[in-house]
Amino acid sequence: MTDIPRRAASRTAKLAALPLGFAGRTVLGFGKRVTGLASDVISADIQQRTAEQLFSVLGQLKGGAMKFGQALSVFEAALPEEMAGPYRQALTKLQEAAPPLPAASVHRVLAEQLGDDWRERFAEFDESPAAAASIGQVHRAVWKLPPSRKGAKPKLLDVAVKVQYPGAGDALLSDLKQLSRLAGMFKVVQPGIDMKPLLTELRDRITEELDYELEATSQRTFRAAFADDPEIFVPRVVGSAPRVLVTEWVEGTPLSKVIADGTQAERDEAGRLMATLHFSAPARAELLHADPHPGNFRILPDGRLGVIDFGAVARLPGGHPEPIGRLVRLALANDADGVVDGLRDEGFIKPGDDIDAQGILDFLLPLVEPIAHDEFQFTRAWLRSEATRLGSPKSPAYQLSRKLNLPPSYLLIHRVTLGSIGVLCQLEARAHYRAIVERWLPGFAPVT
Repeated sequence: MTDIPRRAASRTAKLAALPLGFAGRTVLGFGKRVTGLASDVISADIQQRTAEQLFSVLGQLKGGAMKFGQALSVFEAALPEEMAGPYRQALTKLQEAAPPLPAASVHRVLAEQLGDDWRERFAEFDESPAAAASIGQVHRAVWKLPPSRKGAKPKLLDVAVKVQYPGAGDALLSDLKQLSRLAGMFKVVQPGIDMKPLLTELRDRITEELDYELEATSQRTFRAAFADDPEIFVPRVVGSAPRVLVTEWVEGTPLSKVIADGTQAERDEAGRLMATLHFSAPARAELLHADPHPGNFRILPDGRLGVIDFGAVARLPGGHPEPIGRLVRLALANDADGVVDGLRDEGFIKPGDDIDAQGILDFLLPLVEPIAHDEFQFTRAWLRSEATRLGSPKSPAYQLSRKLNLPPSYLLIHRVTLGSIGVLCQLEARAHYRAIVERWLPGFAPVT
């Protein structure tokens, strides 16, 4: 039977070896100091080598380590391409080469989760998976809905059946236990961040993805919030168990195809819909869809944005935190002191840290440029310029960013925002993003 972990000892050894590699590079740095090399050269060398090994190992391992690696994309986005490239390539290769779970194993999970009579619930079930991911795979099937009246034939519904790999939970918990020991390593990548509470928050959110019943609850909440919405479509949940989730199949054009082949008008509209989902969901559902990957979205024939996979969500009672909108508004109003005071209150600047207010404002203004105008076009060139500004060790913005902390309560919001911006830049979508923000983001008001 194919399961996770495979060769558990090998997995653990790879993860456990990471701190040893880091220690070796620390000694390397000491040796270079003795030889008189400049400190910034030493720092860049150790940082690059550490990031390369960290991201490579996370990318090679399926299950929890891969999930953890995906969650750490916040670091990848802040790193130069030579550091992040190997990690991104490993993840892409792993996604494409994920071996399918054998049919017998799929049947065993379905029997355990839905009962021995599970086949009676389906009119059809495709044994070949339609998609595979880090902790489970999806099969296409036809579900028998309960008849509307006695004696009537059951209605049929095309569905997606998500089946969790046997052993995925054990692998996830084992990986997270190993990775929680690496807090010191991440200080090399981002010195200003307090890693221990951040890793705890990551662990809690990733562990939730194992519970498909929790995912079903989140999806039902989204569906109720967007019921009969003219722009956003959320498929219904028709059955769930801790390791099996059955939802309505969503037919439409994958967002990845719109990115590759769509007209400018189609890409603009897709970008507008993505931004609308991002900012409106916390206000309407008190949840944020936290996996903005193109594979999780479809453009329906009627033009709506179909949203799938609700395993990763951020719970935001009351909607987006009000300080986000207020601080963006203050930044656009060039209120440097107000921005710094607000960042300090929220924990982005540690108590007692002396930081240049104008420098912080200069750091933030390019990031909020998309909503400084009535209309804005995200482009790959814009993203590359920002990545260079934020990722080059010689850049003032890079040096300043290393002094900033990321409070755990903002982790998913930050990660999703970065991911969403990445998708908008892939789309190269032009839209009235500021109007969307003005409507949905608490604390943000029109800036004159």
